[in-house]
Amino acid sequence: MFARSAARSLATPARNFSSSAARQSKVTVLGAGGGIGQPLSLLLKLNPYVTELSLYDIRGAPGVAADVSHVDTKSEVHGYPADKLDQALEGTDVVVIPAGVPRKPGMTRDDLFNTNASIVRDLAAAIARVAPKAKVLVISNPVNSTVPIVSAVFEKAGVYDPAHIFGVTTLDVVRAQRFLAGVAGTDPKDTPVTVVGGHSGATIVPLLSQTPHGKGVTGEVYKKLVHRIQFGGDEVVQAKDGAGSATLSMAYAGARFTGDLLRAINGEKGVVTPTFVKSPLFADQGIDFFSSNVELGPNGVAKIHPLGQLSKEEEELLAACLPELKKNIEKGKKFVQQS
Repeated sequence: MFARSAARSLATPARNFSSSAARQSKVTVLGAGGGIGQPLSLLLKLNPYVTELSLYDIRGAPGVAADVSHVDTKSEVHGYPADKLDQALEGTDVVVIPAGVPRKPGMTRDDLFNTNASIVRDLAAAIARVAPKAKVLVISNPVNSTVPIVSAVFEKAGVYDPAHIFGVTTLDVVRAQRFLAGVAGTDPKDTPVTVVGGHSGATIVPLLSQTPHGKGVTGEVYKKLVHRIQFGGDEVVQAKDGAGSATLSMAYAGARFTGDLLRAINGEKGVVTPTFVKSPLFADQGIDFFSSNVELGPNGVAKIHPLGQLSKEEEELLAACLPELKKNIEKGKKFVQQS
């Protein structure tokens, strides 16, 4: 009962907007057998906008699909083994990519690059060939580099639409809301926080000054809160003691963002959330991907919002973010060029 009510909150239809009128939406999860992919698939099965759920992995996807298919919601579920990637992608509207290896103690997101970059590149090539108009949601880390990889692969294939490719940074938003609520003594759902920049360490910039409950947080409490938001993933990696990284919270965040996008695809207006996309905000500094508040629409990215007024502390965080983010983006682009 709890799982269903929680998951439905990820994609609650707008007031006066009937989910019974929703368009047919096929969602494909690439990496459905993994630690993120399995709970993500379960949460997407509960989403009323998902009419067909296609699960793919190099191992285990048919079993996950059989299991998830028994959940009593209307969507159909199909699982595909390693040699059926094209079939998994045929006719899909949205592709979510949690595929890759997890972080282990002592590893940074950058340490994951060599393995995950190859996985994401090859999956992106298949999507560009089979489902070039699909919206692509990248969870595989390091997102600061993997989103430019997917974009470059699509560009090489001649099917690139920057409105269709997203880096899922929602976990940073989820953590910021939860951690600020803990400091302020509020309910996380009433404690919105915009998080901009990228999706690793110092590139994560929470704009606490732009939310009423964050304005009063100062001094050492502010510093500790920002550090926890930026490096919250380390808490999970250390607590799991070598057994993995943030999988359940990432699955929740991935399902939440997918739900936001599906609501927008189905015509809901005013769906705005941070996400890492091709962006003009810092393009003059050679940084052409950036996470900020983005209004979603039927075609994906509808409008990229400016950052708004920043505090002195946030200006300093942004100054630390930009050079690191630029390096991450360039690393992704260079990988594709040399492939």
